[in-house]
Amino acid sequence: MADLTTEFLGIRTPNPFWLASAPPTDKEYNVRRAFEAGWGGVVWKTLGSDGPPIVNVNGARYGAIWGADRRLLGLNNIELITDRPLQINLDEIKQLKQEYPDRAIIVSLMVPCEEQAWKDILARVDETGADGIELNFGCPHGMAERGMGSAVGQVPEYIEMVTRWCKENYDKPVIVKLTPNITDIRFAARAAKAGGADAVSLINTINSITSVNLDTMSPEPSIDGKGTHGGYCGPAVKPICMHMVAEIARDDETSGFPISAIGGVTTWRDAAEYMVTGAGNVQVCTAAMTYGFKIVEEMISGLSDWMDSKGYTSTSEFMGQAVPNVTDWQYLNLNYVAKAKIDQDSCIKCGRCFAACEDTSHQAIWMKEGRVFEVNDAECVACNLCVNVCPVEDCITMEPMAAGETDPRTGKEVVAEYGNWTTHPNNPSVFEKA
Repeated sequence: MADLTTEFLGIRTPNPFWLASAPPTDKEYNVRRAFEAGWGGVVWKTLGSDGPPIVNVNGARYGAIWGADRRLLGLNNIELITDRPLQINLDEIKQLKQEYPDRAIIVSLMVPCEEQAWKDILARVDETGADGIELNFGCPHGMAERGMGSAVGQVPEYIEMVTRWCKENYDKPVIVKLTPNITDIRFAARAAKAGGADAVSLINTINSITSVNLDTMSPEPSIDGKGTHGGYCGPAVKPICMHMVAEIARDDETSGFPISAIGGVTTWRDAAEYMVTGAGNVQVCTAAMTYGFKIVEEMISGLSDWMDSKGYTSTSEFMGQAVPNVTDWQYLNLNYVAKAKIDQDSCIKCGRCFAACEDTSHQAIWMKEGRVFEVNDAECVACNLCVNVCPVEDCITMEPMAAGETDPRTGKEVVAEYGNWTTHPNNPSVFEKA
C-alpha cells in the first residue's frame, strides 16, 4: 500500500495536501474542521502587525470565471490579509498545534519592510510552536499599494533582504511565497535562496479583472459602483504555476530547492503533476472553497490508488521525475514525426475536428460520405488541435511514425535519433545540423 506520509523541510505530515493561506485558514474553527477532514497541514491566513487595523470590504469580495457548465474555472478575490486581532490568531495557532502535533501549521506573515517589525512578529509567532513561517511576497492587491505583498516580491533585492532578516531572527523553516506578477520567476527564487530561505511556495494570485458589469460599467466584484484589480486563482492558473515550478526546479542555481506548489490543485492528478515537476507538496485553496474540505478525501484516495498502480510506496519516489524532460524548445527532437488517428468505433460524428482543421489549421481531415472523418497524412503536421477539440477522450490520438517510414507530407524518411541539431549562432530560431 502506498504511504502518503510526506516530509517537507523536516516537517512530517500524513499526506502532501496542505491548505494555502487564504479564507479557509483564517481561524481555529476552519482549521480544526480541515484537520478532521484529513488535510495534512495548513498555512494560516496572513497575519500582519499590531498597527492600524485591517479593514476589508463588505460588499463583495470575489469575482469568477465559469465554464460552459458553470463549473468554477477561476476566482478573483479582493480580500486583504486577516482582519482579526493578531493575538487571537496566535492563541488559536498555539492551541491547534498542541492538539494536532502530526499536522503542519505554517504561519503566513506580511509586515512593513522594516527589520524591527519582522523581529517583533517573529518572536510572537515562535511562542506558538508553529512549524514554520511563510513570507507573503505575493498578494497583488490592497497590501501591494502599501509597499508589502507583491511590491516586495517583484524586487529580488527586497526578497533577499527580508528573507535574511527572518532567517537571522527565527530558527524554524522559512518559506518565501513568490508572486507570478513578474517577468522571470527564477530571479525571485534565486533571491529567496540567497537570503537563506528554506523553500519557496508559488504561485500567489495573478493580477486580474475577471469581468465588467455592462449595466453599471464597473468591474466585478463591484463595491458601490467601483471595482479594482484582484488576485486570480483556481484551475485556470495551474498551467502558469506549473511552468514556474518547473523553471525553478530545472534552473542551475535553484535545482533541488524545496518547492511547495500552489495553483489550481483540484484533483489528485494535479498534485501528482506538480510533484513530478519539482514540488515537494501542494497547497490548495479554490477547490476547498468550491467543494468543501472533504474534497481532500478524493485527493488522498486518488493519489494512493495511482501510486499503487505504478508501484510507488512513498511520495519521495516520484518527486521531480519529470524535471529532466522539461527543456527549451531548441532541444526538442525535430526528427520525431507523428500523425493523428481517428478511432471510428468511438467517433460520434460531431465534426468538430473537421471544422477546426479545415477552417483554422492544415486541412488534414476529410469528411467522407456518412460523416466519416479520416486523417490525410499528407497534410497532417501533428498539431494536436483535433485531439484537443474532440469531445470524446482518446477518440483521436497522435501515433508516432516508425523509423524508416516515409512521411507523406514531406517525402522524407523518418529517423529514430535526435540528429544532433543545434541553433544557428546568429539566429536562435533557425536550426541546422551540428
